[in-house]
Amino acid sequence: MESSKQVDSRATKGQLLSRPTHPTATALTGLHPLGLDGQRDGFVYVPETYQADQPAPLVLILHGAGGDAEGALKILRHLANRFETILLAVDSRQQTWDIIQGGYGPDIAFLDRALAQTFSHYAIAPNQVAIAGFSDGASYALSVGITNGDLFNHIIAFSPGFMAPASQSGKPRVFISHGKSDPVLPIERCSRRIVQQLKQAGYDLEYREFNGFHTIPPAIAERAMEWFTQSTPDKVFHS
Repeated sequence: MESSKQVDSRATKGQLLSRPTHPTATALTGLHPLGLDGQRDGFVYVPETYQADQPAPLVLILHGAGGDAEGALKILRHLANRFETILLAVDSRQQTWDIIQGGYGPDIAFLDRALAQTFSHYAIAPNQVAIAGFSDGASYALSVGITNGDLFNHIIAFSPGFMAPASQSGKPRVFISHGKSDPVLPIERCSRRIVQQLKQAGYDLEYREFNGFHTIPPAIAERAMEWFTQSTPDKVFHS
């Protein structure tokens, strides 16, 4: 059994250990609370088309500053059934994500718990695991996704402000969108700078600018899901 020090050490390095596996519990479709925390928890949404013998894509989606899992879920929930994708949304431990407040730790530990529970209940396609987010959640998705590129093979960042990975693992594909008139996180010093850095590092990237502000137009959300689900995953599991 691992000590709390070992767990804490991984969390402070931004490392997630949970991986898709053969589910060991029965699960229902629809919307369900995670039940991992009485105050700051999260939800999983499972499309009606889900079948345990057909591994499904998974998107872990993260809210912006001051937001919550319910709000994050709304970004993609209307597309989940159409794209046959399971959505997992969690609350940050504080008002926003830990790295934005100084360093990795509590949120990584909670994300790992949420992922472990989801993987134990649902068959997830290992080649279609995405981390997504809006605003501060997008910054965190980029940071955590690059750090854990051996788990997340796709990253979706709607209007990110920055990225601060603890390390680099794998080479996940990246989707970024940003409004040209964003007054909260100006595009010039945020996404345009991030995109240049990712291109120089050799990441496979799709970048969409749109005429608008700090938001996610429906067409952008739809394109992100098309981009994520367009490849056919191998029907294999991590042991």
